[in-house]
Amino acid sequence: MGTILMAGTRKGLWVGRSDDSREDWSWTGPHHDMEEVYSCLVDTRGDRPRLFAGASSSWLGPQLRWSDDLGETWQETPGGAITFPEGSGATVERIWQVVPGATAGVLHAGTEPGAVWTSVDGGATFALEEGLWNHPQRAEWGEGFGGQAFHTVLPHPTDPDSITAAISTGGVYQTTDGGSTWTARNQGIRADFLPEDQRYPEFGQCVHKVTRHPSRPERLYLQNHGGVYRSDDEGGSWTSIGEGLPSDFGFPIVVHPHRPDTVYVFPLAGGEEGRYPPAGAARVWRSDNAGDSWTAYGAGLPDAFYVGVMRDAMCADGHDPAGIYFGARNGSVWASRDDGETWRNVVSDLPDVMSLKAGVVPD
Repeated sequence: MGTILMAGTRKGLWVGRSDDSREDWSWTGPHHDMEEVYSCLVDTRGDRPRLFAGASSSWLGPQLRWSDDLGETWQETPGGAITFPEGSGATVERIWQVVPGATAGVLHAGTEPGAVWTSVDGGATFALEEGLWNHPQRAEWGEGFGGQAFHTVLPHPTDPDSITAAISTGGVYQTTDGGSTWTARNQGIRADFLPEDQRYPEFGQCVHKVTRHPSRPERLYLQNHGGVYRSDDEGGSWTSIGEGLPSDFGFPIVVHPHRPDTVYVFPLAGGEEGRYPPAGAARVWRSDNAGDSWTAYGAGLPDAFYVGVMRDAMCADGHDPAGIYFGARNGSVWASRDDGETWRNVVSDLPDVMSLKAGVVPD
């Protein structure tokens, strides 16, 4: 089997190809030249893999494009696949997330402004999750530095009626009835930007990313704007797991594809201290016990690395041992083929990387 790596940047998409050794890489791009690609997906559920890219043009607006030949050619829905209904008073600005649903042909998307969408026709058209869009708390959701967007959408792997989603700065929300109603799920997550006596609100947290493993869907991992957390009851309550990290500030959090207790983060110095790694040294931190302890891995990574890694710019493939990848805002992409223990640079000098997705595909 082969390996594919999609790198979405502020000025287009690059597609990397390798075999299962992940030693040598070939790259094509830019696809969707001079368009921001904030989301991408390698969907391997069908007879052949389909690539998706959520691209935003300054002139034409956002569009979800797909390729059935690993990026050689691309298709799109005329007028845009993800558009608000007439009379809603809103316009999609960016597509921040595209993920496969629990059943064949179903996709979910998260956008800016903050909305979640569902497609039942393989991504050709999407319907707005109106129960979340009309949520009474939506008017009070703030806006993070990057905008107000549902950057995380996590469908339950076996229950199509259950979806967990996260937005900055609204927090985590969940539906268990197919989208009719949504409930805030933020108990235990702090909001450091609020007064001391208000730092654990029902909603309003600046959540950066949430992930989970399909074999243990009740366990969630969360990277906050200050704070790394785990939930063992699908977001009903959260416990801090940041002890042992050099900083609990960061953007991405990634779970190992085969081991639900193994999770990765890329800490940054902090929102005010500098959004680059502590002491300027690039390090990926891994926990093999669900966040009870952490180990830094930096073999092959630079000790002078004064750039950040964004919330969707870190991912894993499905090989064993797993490939772990991250892309940085200096246009470099780094890869490990041994579960994150050693690293090498696989492409440099791209525009700043905003999204990264890997997959195992036929050679």
